[in-house]
Amino acid sequence: MFKLNQTTIQKPILFSGVGLHSGQIANVKLIPAIDNEGITFKRVDLKKNNIIKAIYNNVSSAKLCTTLKNSFGNEVSTVEHLMAAFFISGVHNITLEIDNNEVPIMDGSSKDFINLIENVGLKKLQTKRKYLKILKKVQLSQGKKFISIEPSSESFDVSFELSYDNKIIGNQKNHINFENKNLFNVYSSRTFCLFEDIEKIKKNGLAKGGSLENAVVVKGEEILNEGGLRNEKEFVNHKILDLAGDFLLSGYRILGSVKCVQGGHHLSNIFLRDLFSDKSNYTEIVVNNIGLLKKDLKTPVNKLAVNA
Repeated sequence: MFKLNQTTIQKPILFSGVGLHSGQIANVKLIPAIDNEGITFKRVDLKKNNIIKAIYNNVSSAKLCTTLKNSFGNEVSTVEHLMAAFFISGVHNITLEIDNNEVPIMDGSSKDFINLIENVGLKKLQTKRKYLKILKKVQLSQGKKFISIEPSSESFDVSFELSYDNKIIGNQKNHINFENKNLFNVYSSRTFCLFEDIEKIKKNGLAKGGSLENAVVVKGEEILNEGGLRNEKEFVNHKILDLAGDFLLSGYRILGSVKCVQGGHHLSNIFLRDLFSDKSNYTEIVVNNIGLLKKDLKTPVNKLAVNA
């Protein structure tokens, strides 16, 4: 569903929780922001150089999570589920004050974040919203991994294929159109891992805060979590959720159709860098009248304003 105006949240939101990889508690305050401010992290535990913009070229690491770093070397990690919540909820401008270097993992999905946003509601701002229209097919391959995007005049949709050498996960495929109203099965799908990978992940200094409370753990042909899966495609749905969060680091709501095989945070970030490296791949659209949008989206210009 297209929205004309930029938004922020109606009032501040507070939450706390453990970081999946650091194992440390972080306190977060989401604060309404003004037009065109975008999404900004502020490390309040640091006295200076503590502003980190949520944009793709600030991604410093994408190993098992997405980490942002500013020019002074200060970081905030595991931003993808919160970014996905902003994407799905339609939040364009917001400031996030955080007193540690990792966003709380909560239940391993975006569900808690979206519930918090829905509880306070959104505030419509005066400035019109910007979309990024894809003008031509762009694709990237890395071994068995593949991602592409093609023009779409009306939506951002994702087709994702996931394959694991495990009978429970196996081969999963799903197609999600993010303009649909009911995305519960996507935003409630949790991060996951294989039981046999946990020791290796922890030896690398990660997953110190991981538990069955915030991740699905698969051991052989068994789901170790009480209650099992939340939906039959939870594994691939979580990958789609991650992709949505990582793609919001473009700074736009993208109009395009994505196909992805065996993707992850690293592939998504490399792809965004490739996409923006060639200005003929896209155009920015400022939408002032929804009724004119579908007709005028086909206009191949560098910058298009759709006026009332």
